[in-house]
Amino acid sequence: MPEGDAVHRAAARLRGALDGRVLTRSDFRVPKHATADLSGRAVVTTLSRGKHLLTRVEGDLTVHTHLRMDGSWQIQPAGRRTAPGDLVRLVLANEQWQAVGVRLGMVDLVRTADEARLVGHLGPDLLGPDWDPDEAVRRLRAAPDRTIGEALLDQRNLAGIGTIYRAETLFLRGIWPWKRVGEIEDLRGLVSLAQRLLEANKGHAGTVTTGDRRPANQTWVYGRAGRPCRRCGTRISRGEMGAQPQERLILWCADCQPR
Repeated sequence: MPEGDAVHRAAARLRGALDGRVLTRSDFRVPKHATADLSGRAVVTTLSRGKHLLTRVEGDLTVHTHLRMDGSWQIQPAGRRTAPGDLVRLVLANEQWQAVGVRLGMVDLVRTADEARLVGHLGPDLLGPDWDPDEAVRRLRAAPDRTIGEALLDQRNLAGIGTIYRAETLFLRGIWPWKRVGEIEDLRGLVSLAQRLLEANKGHAGTVTTGDRRPANQTWVYGRAGRPCRRCGTRISRGEMGAQPQERLILWCADCQPR
């Protein structure tokens, strides 16, 4: 699933193609909004909120989308033929560009005033103007018996972190993923590091946490199961966290992140 930095970049691409331009076409290929027509309305802007995208349109309307596991937004010249079948879920076009939402996990059309119904539950956005590490820590501490690995992925605590940044942040802080939230003294340092990692990566594709942009050297543990730890040589462990069917991949170094 794309993480907060990737969604942040998607919002920037949508702004570049749509902001301030009048829509000449809107094609909602989801039953709930199949008859909706935004033609003739100008796009105000697109914002990212954690892993959610909010495209605001004149007339107090917001198009809400979520990429989920396989979704993406593709920016193309206006009029280009889109993919056949049911891959395309939404098209927003003006005279110059068309934004094509492929395999989008969620598509909603709501009043802008009602956006909170869709994103109001989210914690502080790691890449948003509302980022507040103290609030993120407060939310994490509300469930001290929860494992830190599960708590970091709960978007109600802090919005935007996914399996990649979870694994990398916990490794860099030397924290075993199954450690209880209440056992971690410096939660503020933990969430602040996660924010810095996303901030450092928001302007370019890919995830680099080691400082080395060469493809084989970009991460410490993520994508390296069974390979030697870059610090100590111990084989990187791979497992799953969370209750079924919400379990998610976790990677860690048993030596650098001791129980």
